[in-house]
Amino acid sequence: MIELKGLTKVYGKGPRAAVALSKVDLQIGKGEIFGVIGHSGAGKSTLIRCINLLERPTEGEVWVDGTELTRLGKSQLQESRRKIGMIYQHFNLLSSATVYDNIAFPLRLVHTPKESIDRKVAELLQLVGLTDHRYKYPAQLSGGQKQRVGIARALANDPDVLLCDEATSALDPQTTDSILRLLLDINKRFNLTIVLITHEMHVIQSICDRVAVIHDGGIVEQGLVTDVFLKPKHEVTKEFIRSESQGDGPLQAALLAQTGSFSLPVKITFLGEKTYESTLSRVAGQAGVNFAILQGTISTIKDVPYGQLIVRFEGDGEATGRAIAELTAQGLDVEVLA
Repeated sequence: MIELKGLTKVYGKGPRAAVALSKVDLQIGKGEIFGVIGHSGAGKSTLIRCINLLERPTEGEVWVDGTELTRLGKSQLQESRRKIGMIYQHFNLLSSATVYDNIAFPLRLVHTPKESIDRKVAELLQLVGLTDHRYKYPAQLSGGQKQRVGIARALANDPDVLLCDEATSALDPQTTDSILRLLLDINKRFNLTIVLITHEMHVIQSICDRVAVIHDGGIVEQGLVTDVFLKPKHEVTKEFIRSESQGDGPLQAALLAQTGSFSLPVKITFLGEKTYESTLSRVAGQAGVNFAILQGTISTIKDVPYGQLIVRFEGDGEATGRAIAELTAQGLDVEVLA
């Protein structure tokens, strides 16, 4: 659906040139929710704006639904952009226009008949839950309501792709969750491909299928969210994971409080239905080893449950080895922390 090949963006020339993107390769499938996460200045906003050519790449190719956008003329590009909706961090609404007129704006640009505009705006207002706000102005709306208007406007031309440029960064946590649920509903209802950029791991974890981590203008890690979140490889990814998890202070204290003749701390990761099974207690009992839970969490990545426990095995070293081997054989990921 979307393919970026060797995407490079350089601002300026000569010694003052600044490389925003360097040889980025990405493939995003039809109907996928794909996240791009990175710190401020990493290049993620430039990346998403290159997909619809609001920023024209210095080098590389941008393919959307089989069309290479950088080769298109002005009128052809405008036509292709109608199938790429975009929502923004700060909403970008027309302050002097009503909710109705903001949503109708892209339809009027392509000379859509008034009857069709009325019908389409009514459908979109119902979709985003703003039917009773059609005649209000942006100043009369909350942040979440403004973003819902922005989403409705982006969907006006029935796009195949929706680009989200830090769409929840200006919202409080509760409103963020409601917007993410709306985006997930839109994705499922219309099989719409969604590309979102963010610096919040929670956003990625909540709705994305796959994720790419961008750092210094390049992709340093990408894959299924479950893989990247539970088994991060790059230090930048690990930083994002740590920012979402519990503090390490109590854990470090617990790790230092070693007891018994043999004590081994391990991290055990459960995924899917295994999260709710009593595998650990059963295996430990069969192996004849005791354990203490030092830290743990159970949550979901999109709609996939997962759990992570940091435990300290206590007792005989041979028994602990048997327990670890059996947990691994049961399909759990076991990492020795000592």
